[in-house]
Amino acid sequence: MRITGYRTLSWLYHRGHPSGDANSVAPDDVSLATYLFLETDAGVTGIAPASSPDVEKLFPVLEGKDPRGVIGLWKEMLDVGFKGGVEGTMYGAMCALDAAMWDIKAKDAGEPLWRFLGAHDPRVKAYASGLDMGMTDDELSAFYQTYANLGIDGGKLKVGLDFDSDMRRLEIMRDVLKQNAKEPLLMIDSNEYWSAKQAIRYISRIEEKYDLTWAEEPGRRWDYRGLRQISRGIKTAVATGENINGIDEFYPLIHNEAVDVVQFGTLGVTSFLQIAHFAEAYELPVSIIGQPGSCMAHVAAAAPNHLAQEVKDLTPPTGVTIDNFIVDGFIEMGDSPGWGFSLDENAIAEMQANPLVSKSTGMPGSRRKGAGLYIIPPEPGETGLY
Repeated sequence: MRITGYRTLSWLYHRGHPSGDANSVAPDDVSLATYLFLETDAGVTGIAPASSPDVEKLFPVLEGKDPRGVIGLWKEMLDVGFKGGVEGTMYGAMCALDAAMWDIKAKDAGEPLWRFLGAHDPRVKAYASGLDMGMTDDELSAFYQTYANLGIDGGKLKVGLDFDSDMRRLEIMRDVLKQNAKEPLLMIDSNEYWSAKQAIRYISRIEEKYDLTWAEEPGRRWDYRGLRQISRGIKTAVATGENINGIDEFYPLIHNEAVDVVQFGTLGVTSFLQIAHFAEAYELPVSIIGQPGSCMAHVAAAAPNHLAQEVKDLTPPTGVTIDNFIVDGFIEMGDSPGWGFSLDENAIAEMQANPLVSKSTGMPGSRRKGAGLYIIPPEPGETGLY
């Protein structure tokens, strides 16, 4: 079997609700879906729900190679990025190609990826995450009620700009999730908006009323000194890692005791397993953040130290189906080979021919003014914040 080519599909779709955190809130629910198809001469095509412009740079490394040697090919791609740095779009391209090759490898074996990776249980504990800074109280309650009705007993709330509002909204989320657990798993996420000392003060006040499972990205992603200071200054576990890259960037956080829950935020199977094994050596749990169709549950199931996986959407983008469901609070995967993705390219072509229009302007992922220095609460009438 040899790799012969690749192609991508991109289209806009409605997610169902806008995304927002302490830094910014999207003006609408229009999102971009991008899927990578890696083709072989054996007629087996690998699918990955992500891509990157740097796929074009890396493809010559893979062309003509057997994709079943994916771990060795990961190393070859890693070496290509040696001088320029394996991060950003380069790391995203590596992870997308890696995910597509694992899909090919599992399909060739006729097995779902979870079983092919050695998992014995096709279920992974889920927690709900609304990216909910833009929701009203009623919308927040309705969102978490939908997940509670599926048996989920954990939720993650976006916080960081207004203490009183955060406390009120935590109570709303907790009370909804109580239908499934006397003590629901409560997580908060401030998306790197605070300094270390701000985080300690803010989280300590929340801890006076709530028993938190973790505080996510309470400081800068790379600041192991600050994150260690936060971890030692609060009772709550510090979770971070979703916005950094390979094992080289996780090493200083783990080795310097700056992270209590190691998070992973891309689709790279090889990279995640390296990081999960590294974390396990330090007796640390890992957690995968939300991905299209919750597909990374296949890989989470193969990690004995995986805690719970974020679920942001109950359905994948328009035109996509995947063989998994939420059952009794768990992501339950089926027996379809590989990731279990199926794409209706006719439906996608219609979406491309009549593209949605988004109100979004400017750079996505911008950091809010005052971050790390002082907290700027939402102003009266500020769109989408509380």
